[in-house]
Amino acid sequence: MQPYYYVLPRNAAWKLDMFTGIVEALGTVAELQQHDTSKSGGNGVSLTITGASSILGDCHDGDSIAVDGVCLTVTEFDNDSFKVGIAPETLDRTNLGKIAKGQKVNLERAVAGHVRFGGHFVQGHVDTTAEIVNIEADENSLRFTFKVNDPKMLLYIVEKGFIAINGTSLTVTEVDDDKSTFGVMLIAYTQEKVSIALKNVGDTVNIEVDLMGKLVEKQVNAALSNNSSFLDKLVQKHVNKAQ
Repeated sequence: MQPYYYVLPRNAAWKLDMFTGIVEALGTVAELQQHDTSKSGGNGVSLTITGASSILGDCHDGDSIAVDGVCLTVTEFDNDSFKVGIAPETLDRTNLGKIAKGQKVNLERAVAGHVRFGGHFVQGHVDTTAEIVNIEADENSLRFTFKVNDPKMLLYIVEKGFIAINGTSLTVTEVDDDKSTFGVMLIAYTQEKVSIALKNVGDTVNIEVDLMGKLVEKQVNAALSNNSSFLDKLVQKHVNKAQ
């Protein structure tokens, strides 16, 4: 997989609310509060992650951190831990509502003003969840097969295309539309760096499909539904050439 290169001035102080899918650290769930009445909890659901010191050196309140692929806002932090709020929409779309104390999660800070893009453009906006239905060793690699919760998402999952699983940028190795499944492979190096390698058959993961597929679909649908009739113009063009 060839890296993207995203170039901005090195003195840029701002961050982008997007990610590369390259996991920076594995944190540990310390607490999931269903009703956090503290100021940083905002009377909603909050999640506290520990073991995150390696990514908190430049952290500020309000920064975005992807937790298992979900873009969340930091509401409180110290040298080793941080808290984020979770909205109802996020709970509906992701597996964060079922996350357990002690569970390992993938962490990635939002893209800074300058970065070498090693994965793909990941928004941290989870589309659906998927269940692990098979794990198979292949020499020193692991083949994972997932069944998506929303079969409509298969439209955007293509062999050799990008996908973000728990925030990890991976390459799709196979797709079975009839079974609503797709597969990926984890090399030995990746297995040591991400939370997916710690999962078992039956576990649920967060899925974000490649944004480009959704953009292309919308543009094509808009062109096809346009009153000027894109198809009619295309057909007429070829008819004129044949005459």
